[in-house]
Amino acid sequence: MELDDRKLKILKAIIRNYLETGEPVGSRTISKDTDLKLSSATIRNEMSDLEEMGYILQPHTSAGRIPSDKGYRLYVDNMMEQKMSELNEKEKDLEDMKGFLVEKVEKVEELLQNTAKLLANNTNYATMISAPRLSNSKKLKFIQLSMLEEDKLLCVVVLEGNIIRNRIIPLKEEIDNEILLKLNILFNSSLNGLTLEEMNIGIISKMTGQAMEQMELVRDIIDAIGLALAGDEELKIYTSGATNIFKYPELSDNTKAQEIISTFEEKKMLTDLVIDTMEHAEGNGIQVYIGNETPVQTMKDCSVVTATYEIEEGVQGTIGIIGPKRMDYEKVVETLKTVKTQLDEAFKKQI
Repeated sequence: MELDDRKLKILKAIIRNYLETGEPVGSRTISKDTDLKLSSATIRNEMSDLEEMGYILQPHTSAGRIPSDKGYRLYVDNMMEQKMSELNEKEKDLEDMKGFLVEKVEKVEELLQNTAKLLANNTNYATMISAPRLSNSKKLKFIQLSMLEEDKLLCVVVLEGNIIRNRIIPLKEEIDNEILLKLNILFNSSLNGLTLEEMNIGIISKMTGQAMEQMELVRDIIDAIGLALAGDEELKIYTSGATNIFKYPELSDNTKAQEIISTFEEKKMLTDLVIDTMEHAEGNGIQVYIGNETPVQTMKDCSVVTATYEIEEGVQGTIGIIGPKRMDYEKVVETLKTVKTQLDEAFKKQI
């Protein structure tokens, strides 16, 4: 069975009506909504075909239809394809958001918290935003090892973009300046220009073999460099508007709502969403997860739209909007594109 233009128009009409009302959509509603000039009987036949193809569902006998995840996915893909070029060109009408975000904010934490609140108020959905973190694609530029105290070694790691990370390494025994010089030469000649992913077992084995008596120390230094490159700090995620979930009947069931709100409070599962977004971000950086597509189990009844912002190459964060499957996708995508751009600018004012 083929999804022809007539079926596609009917499917879009069903989704538009359901997005607006949250109620199952019947054939009479579609006959008034479309320009196809078809009888209710013909529309019912087409709706039966769409149901058989998996694009719509009938929640109750004799009730209208609602979109399935497959139907939402087709709608979103079509909408993204048609609208993204327009969104790049047209003037944004969210001036209050733009004015707010470009103001100088003393702390990055305050900026992110305010952004999450503003998004929740603007969209009436739940929102999250992660602090920027270093990606594994950053290359190592320089390593400086120096004595801090008799039993402590300071490891300064300089990455692309002149990002500096420090680590203190405890020493089991004191080392002299000659050993320190050899270690500096070994690490800079072996690792400079590599990313964390490129530091494979072969390179590390070769280095420990050259270190001889300092083999254990070399391993400790490699671990410290790995932590510096990976950014071992806990990923900070700021959320707002979780109680907006109660505004949507399909999500306000006590069990569903409680699970979603717990996810926002604990934030551990949101980390999986941030990581998945960064791994799959491409093109405009917008990702749309519908139902089971989301990596967060408690959000299987929701749609999640995310954007990746980048304050400089390899330093990224994620903005996310979580709502019902019948969310206003066009508004959400436009809002995220605006915030993504303005957040980049706001961060540049901080740096």
